Amino acid sequence: KGIEQKTLKRMSEIIKEKFVSAKPVVLAGPGIPYDMVAGSPTSLVAASDDQKAATLIQEIFSFENLRVYSHSDVVGVELGGALKNVIAIAAGICDGLGLGINAKAALLTRGLAEISRLGIALNANPLTFAGLSGMGDLIVTAFSPHSRNWQVGNQLAKGKRLKAILDSLLGIAEGVETTKAAIGLANKLRVEMPLTAEVNKILFEDSDPKESISRLLKRRLKSELW
Repeated sequence: KGIEQKTLKRMSEIIKEKFVSAKPVVLAGPGIPYDMVAGSPTSLVAASDDQKAATLIQEIFSFENLRVYSHSDVVGVELGGALKNVIAIAAGICDGLGLGINAKAALLTRGLAEISRLGIALNANPLTFAGLSGMGDLIVTAFSPHSRNWQVGNQLAKGKRLKAILDSLLGIAEGVETTKAAIGLANKLRVEMPLTAEVNKILFEDSDPKESISRLLKRRLKSELW
């Protein structure tokens, strides 16, 4: 999953280019491996342009503790699964700074609005972002201490350097590289993504997290929609 930096293409797009007859299915949603291995009830979504393929994956993966829903909005499901990692980094920063639950709730809500705006610009169904691959995946990734993206943000807020954080992780924090791709797409499509832009500054321009928060709060007042 994710967005390729050089081309700004989604993984399903790349697969189709390499394998013309392929019918890729995207499996996404709030599925932290730690909980799944422990047998916790989990719901995911399988999305494909080919509904027979989506249904097949739905049936293969569904069992006692895992319920899979089918979906046709591949763009929305892929974007939600990729971009939620960027917002999860922001959530980790919020927690690391001790800003409280009000701030975190606002951050997640406005973060989802940014994801939705970019998705709409790419012809995704906006309702998809209220589902498992959007809000669902965002919630679990932003709140779970097992989330590597949350860990990155949390440690950045406490003053640690990005390289040291990434070197200490047991795995890859996908949101770090996805942030660059998200900024590329936002610029290309002229979509406003202020929260993502501040995450990018913190990650790659050594912006002080507290200064980023201040800039976000001082932005011009506007309607919530949009």
